Amino acid sequence: MAENQNKEKDLEQPVEEKEETTEAAAEEKETSETPEAEEKESAEETPEKKSKFFKKDKKDKKDAEIEELKDRLVRQMAEFDNYRKRTDKEKKQNYEIGASDFILKILPVVDNFERGLGAMTDADKESSFAQGIEMIYKQLTKVLEDEGVTVIEAQGKEFDPMLHNAVMQQPSDEYESGIVIQELQKGYKYKDKVLRHSMVMVAE
Repeated sequence: MAENQNKEKDLEQPVEEKEETTEAAAEEKETSETPEAEEKESAEETPEKKSKFFKKDKKDKKDAEIEELKDRLVRQMAEFDNYRKRTDKEKKQNYEIGASDFILKILPVVDNFERGLGAMTDADKESSFAQGIEMIYKQLTKVLEDEGVTVIEAQGKEFDPMLHNAVMQQPSDEYESGIVIQELQKGYKYKDKVLRHSMVMVAE
């Protein structure tokens, strides 16, 4: 009996040891498989992460290029607007210079009309010839006014060297010193520019 019991114990012991060994091997296998699984998972995720990174990098570059193009477009539009304004200003200045030169040549003709009309007697002014001359004179002065030509006021005004050219001085009981007492030749302005100063006599 004792021998049989000992035999049974001997048989049971290897079975238990075998079970323990199997469990240990399974644990070791699980342990050894875990890093490999992680490596595999990491290897599987890497292309996707790389793809996302490259896509983001591409998008950032694209956005930067768009912003650069927008900035360049805004700059070019501003440059073109400045160029247009500059050329418009130059055209206007050139036109005004040309117009000023032409008007200066017309002013002596106006002076002659005024001298001729001023030399006529009242009887002469009734003739059709005198009336025709006066009509032409008025038409000419109207054209000049429409173009921006104005007469500089002189008589009775304080002498202004920017507008008047004093050729004589004379004592006056009627006017104070420095006041224009007589206009010898009319002065003209074209818009804001003085074309010809008024030739005047000033009170002492």
